[in-house]
Amino acid sequence: MSDPTETLAITPLNALHRELGGKLVPFAGYEMPVQYPAGILKEHTHTRTRAGLFDVSHMGQVRLRGPGVAAALEALVPGDIQGIGLGRIRYTLFLNAKGGILDDLMVTNAGDHLFLVVNAGCKHADIAHLRRELPPSITVDYLEDRALLALQGPAAAAVLARFIPMAANMPFMSYAEAEFLGIPVLLTRSGYTGEDGYEISVSNDQAESLARRLLAEPEVEPIGLGARDSLRLEAGLSLYGHEIDETTTPVEANLVWTLGKRRRAEGGFPGYDIIRNQLDTGVSRRRVGIRPEGKAPARDGTEIIEGSGRKIGIITSGGFGPTVNGPVAMGYVETAFAPPGTLIALLIRGKAHPARVVGLPFVKQNYYRG
Repeated sequence: MSDPTETLAITPLNALHRELGGKLVPFAGYEMPVQYPAGILKEHTHTRTRAGLFDVSHMGQVRLRGPGVAAALEALVPGDIQGIGLGRIRYTLFLNAKGGILDDLMVTNAGDHLFLVVNAGCKHADIAHLRRELPPSITVDYLEDRALLALQGPAAAAVLARFIPMAANMPFMSYAEAEFLGIPVLLTRSGYTGEDGYEISVSNDQAESLARRLLAEPEVEPIGLGARDSLRLEAGLSLYGHEIDETTTPVEANLVWTLGKRRRAEGGFPGYDIIRNQLDTGVSRRRVGIRPEGKAPARDGTEIIEGSGRKIGIITSGGFGPTVNGPVAMGYVETAFAPPGTLIALLIRGKAHPARVVGLPFVKQNYYRG
């Protein structure tokens, strides 16, 4: 959360959030809705069963353009950027010289340019990093004039297809330029809930009109940051500043799948030697899923201990999982305790509570594969 005394930015949907009764809180330098009158539990369940509309305009949208732009970006990330097909998206990571994660991001091959979406709290540092590290021939445009909405849930495709028929057949992690009732939009089939859905980039001056039209559909309700967090936690998705940061590597974070096969062999990205060594010899800790066996949720910062009381790790995210009807958490444990089924304990308010390491995600991911 941001310092409540700071001057907060607002998104183009701020007035709409207020009209809808959103509870606004400081987040990543913005005034954002944490929930609406229905409450986090109902918003979470509605997204899992129908369709929720999220304002994610605080995220950073960036366009990279210039000769050899994909190869240039590969010098900063471990993903195979040159291998992204036209109109396809890849999740990747900005890394530092020690293999630590500066941010995670989405990269789209939009044809004559790359379209990036980066995290709100990191976006200014990310843009400065890109401008500093990329060759002068690469133009880095921060698209401040664009809002971003996420439509998520099993009814998302049916709803959006009423306005953009081709959206129904877009595969997961694909991109298209389209029109929504005459409004130009950049559309990706992606999201942060584990459900099928889309992210819709639209000009700031058209964002409220588009949001109101989607909210007029019977399946769609507004969803705040609180449910967004519980949804991504159940889906086993990392949050920057919690599961991943400059002190965690992709190997420790169980994000080895982000390391392209060619990139693992060739290297050429920050921290490669350290990451290659971790792949070869292992790591001392790993990110895991955790199910507390009681009803008490384990919040971030909770110590993880073994039978003798020795600390073996820490919770990075935790709370109540409405879909699984119980507490869920993610955290880092010593590698010996990482196998699913391992019994551990969580030190909550000075008392040890039994828990078990489990595989991620906690709920089935329902992405549309076509």
